[in-house]
This record gives sequence, structure tokens and C-alpha cells, in this order.
Amino acid sequence: MRGAQQFEVPKIIGHRGAAGHAPENTVAGFRKAAALGARWVEFDVQLSRDGHVVLFHDDTLNRTTNGRGAIGDATLSALRQLDAGAWFGPAFRDERIPTLGEAMAALGELGLGANVEIKPAVGRAAETARAVAVLLQREWPAGLPAPLISSFAVEAIAVMRDTAPEFPRALLSRELPAGWKDRLRDLGCTGVHCAHDRLGAGQAADVIKAGYALRCYTVNERRRADTLFRWGVDSVFSDYPDRLF
Repeated sequence: MRGAQQFEVPKIIGHRGAAGHAPENTVAGFRKAAALGARWVEFDVQLSRDGHVVLFHDDTLNRTTNGRGAIGDATLSALRQLDAGAWFGPAFRDERIPTLGEAMAALGELGLGANVEIKPAVGRAAETARAVAVLLQREWPAGLPAPLISSFAVEAIAVMRDTAPEFPRALLSRELPAGWKDRLRDLGCTGVHCAHDRLGAGQAADVIKAGYALRCYTVNERRRADTLFRWGVDSVFSDYPDRLF
């Protein structure tokens, strides 16, 4: 079943763009990742209050913008006014929170594949997944490999399975959950993503033997990446992809 390989997911994927070098989940981060030689990036998506899909990781705006409060309480218009780059460094001042549509346009321009992580607010998993499915089906650049969809939210993965089955899916879990084989089978997943420091060689062997792709986050040291690759891990997500090439 090792179907993820047909989607040509590379061994090294830029985490939230290239989060060690540029503000996370921004077009500037995508450009930096591409400049560093990454062929794929990972990013997080969730909904604004008025239902627009935007790139953002945290539940609140506080850490990575000059705004305050829950991102899900802000309209797209309000989010567009925020600075999402100055917190990282003055060179990124006035970088904005991109919509998924803007992100896809940038990916197409840069020739970057992507892992789209659905990171919904509480109670909005199905709504978020449906909105993501519609946009990906309508606007994903034709020249790029199919996006890989992942989420910690099982409901979001199930909605993607039912509404956009053409996109490969991976279950996100900090560590391999109990009954992971049944979960992956039921959700139609091609792989599982987990924290590298919660994975052992025996677990990696089990996943690989079962025919699933295995990817680990967030790996920023070459020695650790080499160990994971020896175990058979397919890909790692890195804030510093250039360290691992």
C-alpha cells in the first residue's frame, strides 16, 4: 500500500515554510524555502470568523502578529490589517497573513509542492475541511503534485476522505496512537506523521511493514535526520531545511 511514494514527497520538507529563516506560514517563508532548495513546504490552515481559509498555526494572534485574541474571532478584513512579519525581524515588516488562495498562487509560481495541515478551531473541524476541499479542488495549480493533507483532527481527515478523496491524507499524532492501523485504514490514509522524539526504531519498522509512509516533525539536526532515515522514515519536516540537504 505504500502509496504516498507515487506523490513524490521529498525527504526534506520545509516546516511552516522555512520557519527558522522567515516568519512562519507566510509567502515570504515559501520564497525562502524555495531559495534554500526545498521542493515542498508544510503549512497550517484554519478559518477566519467569516469562513475564509487562511494560513496560521496558533489559536491566537498574539505570538506571530501585532494583533490580539483568537484568530477565529477575526474577520478576513481585520486579519489583512495585521503585520505577520515584524515579530520575526525588521526585514519582514508588513508581511501579511495569506489566504489559501494566495498561498496556492505563490506555490505555483515557485514550483513548490505542499503538505496542507488542517488545524481547525474547536468545533470547526468539518467546516474547515469542507472549505479547504473546495479551494484545493478549484484552485490547486495544475503543474504541481497533489497536495498532501494532514491533521490531528480525525473529523477533518474524514471529511477530506469523503469530499476530496483524490488528495492523499496522513494522520497527525504526536506519537503513534493505539489502534493506528485501524485508524489509518478507516480514514483511507497513505501515511502517518508524528513527533520525531516520540518515535522508536521498532515503531518505525511496524509502520513501514504495514505499508504506510512515515514522516516526522520537527527535525532540525542532520544527525537526527540521518538516524530517522536509517530507520526507514520517508520524510522529515524542518525549520531549517538547508541544514539537512
